Amino acid sequence: MNAPAPRTGHAEGFRELVNSRRAVRRFTAEVVPDDVIRQCLELAMLAPSSCNLQPWSFQVVRDPAVLQRLHRVCLGQSAAKAPLIITVLARTGTWDQACRDVLRFWPAPSVPEAIERFYTNTAPFQYNQGWMGWRGFFKRQWVRLAGLGRAVMRTPNSQEQMRLWAVKSTALAAQNLMLAFQSHGYSTCPMEGFDEKRLKRVLPIPRDANAIMLLAVGMPGERAVYNPRLRFPLEQSVSWH
Repeated sequence: MNAPAPRTGHAEGFRELVNSRRAVRRFTAEVVPDDVIRQCLELAMLAPSSCNLQPWSFQVVRDPAVLQRLHRVCLGQSAAKAPLIITVLARTGTWDQACRDVLRFWPAPSVPEAIERFYTNTAPFQYNQGWMGWRGFFKRQWVRLAGLGRAVMRTPNSQEQMRLWAVKSTALAAQNLMLAFQSHGYSTCPMEGFDEKRLKRVLPIPRDANAIMLLAVGMPGERAVYNPRLRFPLEQSVSWH
């Protein structure tokens, strides 16, 4: 299947959207409509992910009683008083079901042989770390040997590397989600300051999930942005080769 032709003429609009996004610390009580939430989540899930395994999940919290409990979980932050909080989770244990789902939801009448072979053999070998990580241990030894003579896929070969793998893809989806809400006129604040243990007492967080952020969403209130934007010079972070 050919890739869609690139669309032109959106650079300025995208620049304006990205420039307009700020972390908002104070929100009004205005409720975010369900259809807007759903549309933004759909755009979040269009983010790319490693091997298209989509290791993310989202818990949408609108119930005032649960939001009140989350405010305490978030250490009393002003942003946590938003009318909507979305818990963004990176999942390390969904890869096996995702391999099956790729084949189950393949958007064509038949699955190409190479695709089926990859998701029934290659991907499971790559992501299955085994009980207590025993498979990962042996894969690390194999990688050391195989990598002496050629380029090889060296990760993920441990539970910690699986966590990093899931977080990287989920962070891409989270950025999509923030920009999607911004395009609908709603502001966001990604919160990393929260008590993860207490979060698990409030929400049913799966055992394999890492909560990478709690995303506050709503209409900005008074003095919603605390400080002027600060970013380091481009030259400080970029090298050209």
